[in-house]
Order: sequence, then C-alpha cells, then structure tokens
Amino acid sequence: MKPDRTLAAALAEGSLVLDGGLSDQLRAQGCDLTDDLWSARLLADGPEQIEAAHAAYVRAGAQVLITASYQATYEGFARRGVGRDQTSALLTDSVALARRAGAGVEREVWVAASVGPYGAMLADGGEYRGRYGLSVRELERFHRPRIETLAAAGPDVLALETVPDTDEAEAMLRAAEGCGVPVWLSYTITGDRTRAGQPLEEAFALAADEDGVIAVGVNCCAPPDADHAVPLAATLTHKPIVVYPNSGETWDTESNGWVGVGVGVGEGPFPTLFPPARLRDWQSAGARLLGGCCRVGPNRITEIAALLNAERNDPYPPRA
Repeated sequence: MKPDRTLAAALAEGSLVLDGGLSDQLRAQGCDLTDDLWSARLLADGPEQIEAAHAAYVRAGAQVLITASYQATYEGFARRGVGRDQTSALLTDSVALARRAGAGVEREVWVAASVGPYGAMLADGGEYRGRYGLSVRELERFHRPRIETLAAAGPDVLALETVPDTDEAEAMLRAAEGCGVPVWLSYTITGDRTRAGQPLEEAFALAADEDGVIAVGVNCCAPPDADHAVPLAATLTHKPIVVYPNSGETWDTESNGWVGVGVGVGEGPFPTLFPPARLRDWQSAGARLLGGCCRVGPNRITEIAALLNAERNDPYPPRA
C-alpha cells in the first residue's frame, strides 16, 4: 500500500532517510553478485533475497527504499535469453518487492524505482565514465521502455541515479516526460564535476525548471565531494536535495574490488567520512533525502536515522 502522502509533500515537511547499498546487504545475506546483471539477477533467481534486503533497511530506519532495478534492462536480460514480457514482469516485481518490505511498519515507507545509467547495462564500470558515443536521442530510446514499465508499476518516484554526464541526464529527463511519476535526478561526481567532466553548475541547471523533478543531487561519490555539491544544487535548483554517497572507497575495475579507506560496512559509529557534523551540514544546506550508496550498509543507515529522528523527536525510531 502506498503512503498517504506523496513523497514531494513529505519532503516539504522535512528530511527523510534513504536506504543504503542494496548489493552490500545482499552479499551479507550470502548472495553471489558476480554476474553481469549484478543484483538484478536476483529478481529472477532470488526475489525473496531482495525483499529480505529491503526489509533489513526498513528495520534500520529507512523511509525510502530504492528498487533492485538499477542494472535491470531489456537489453541486459535479453543477453541471458529473457524475453521482453518476462523482463517487464521482473521490472514490475522490483517495485512490488520493495512495497511489500515496507508494509506493516508504523511509519510511511516510499518506494523509488531505480533507473540506472546506460553504463550500468555495460557492466564494465561505464557509469563512472559516461560519454558512451551515443547521442541524446539514442540514450532516450534506450531508457524510455524501462522507465515506462517501472512507472506503470506504481512507485512513488523514479530515481534517475548514478548519472555520469549531462547528455544522459537530458536523455533520461526526456524519457520520463509524461510518465505520470515524479523523478529525482542524481549524478555521480568527482570533485566539482560529473564523471564525464562537465561542471556541476551545468549539470544541476538541467533540472532547475523541470516541474517533474522533485529532488536533485548526488550519489555514488565520495562523501567530501557532496560537501560542495549539496549547497550548489540547492542554490541552482531551489529543490530538495538528495545525497547518498559511497563509503569513500573506490571501485577498481581491474581487481574487481573496492580500494582505499572509507567507512566500510563493519566499523564503529560514524567513522571519519560519515560524521554527524557532515550530515547536519548537508541538511542545513538543503538535503532532504539522506542515505548511502555502495559500501554503506544497514548499520550506517541506523546511525543516520537515529541522528535525524533525535533532531525531530520522531516517535518511530529504527527497530533493532
């Protein structure tokens, strides 16, 4: 069942807690994610695992769940011999799984249908580069069928996320026009630029006059990069800001693993890159959707939820 309020109405009243990296919780549950479809494979092979992972984030205090459709595309499933009708059913299921996981708790839980970038389908780290050699029109044609199917499944918002460049952002916004579901637009960045190298001013400006965009911001980046991006996005767009960075580690495509020092998924409370002061600064700058991306698990979301709940005297703290 959908919440009584729209997500936009809730954001107008204050901050909400996003979930963390779905893949991190799936791995913690013993799932093998080495396939090119990544977590999307489990839509077909282990939907109960996806629902369980969503439920873990609900228990941690998440108020918005992002679906397992990030790497789920018609083209990707076709390479596995899955037809269009079955792929449409799996995309629809991704929304239903998140909706069921959020049912039965004493607070509203919204569902964001993930629409990952073209590079996610390539499964070669392309979403951290962008500039695939495709035109805006070609990218729009790629994204539209999946967006239409996900929108028809009834999510509260479409999460156009981990977008590496402005061409793809423009294509995704075009593809979402008229779908009947609001969107948020979230870039993956490094420093003060998109992964493809465009200034963030140019990137955020694309969403400023889009009525269907209810939030704009960044994800899948180092937490310090968000320090500059959050106030900039708020100033340029005058919209609620969404921010869900990685742990601070970096994905190495050669070793197929995470490198560098970040918060990890099992360290003590609020390590260096995710301190309470940083979260409060983001909030003060306009962040209204706060959570984590890769390598940020339920324990981190519990801490974020506890911090936000304490500030607003929320009667429904995270459940143990």
